[in-house]
Amino acid sequence: MEKKRNLFTSEAVSIGHPDHVCDRISDSILDACLEQDRNARVACETMAKDEFVIVSGEISTTAQINVEQIVKDTIKEIGYTYTPRVLNLLSKQSPDIAQGVDNRRSR
Repeated sequence: MEKKRNLFTSEAVSIGHPDHVCDRISDSILDACLEQDRNARVACETMAKDEFVIVSGEISTTAQINVEQIVKDTIKEIGYTYTPRVLNLLSKQSPDIAQGVDNRRSR
């Protein structure tokens, strides 16, 4: 019998690496939503290139957040001094996805 082999990989990046910056921005948006609405559902992805940041995804929340300000504050907290151009493509969660999540919560 052949022994099954598993391959495990992981990535570690420094605080200024674009992947880390994007993760911090997405996490900051999630945190801002949860501060106001503990039942918020946030599917947020961030992409950065040079001084441009794109935030996209779907959110269901009663929270009122300023995505552009969250992005700028997060970039500043990391230590960058530039002011990014922000494209906010976040929208309300689609009814199809919300229905699947809502059904799971009611079980």
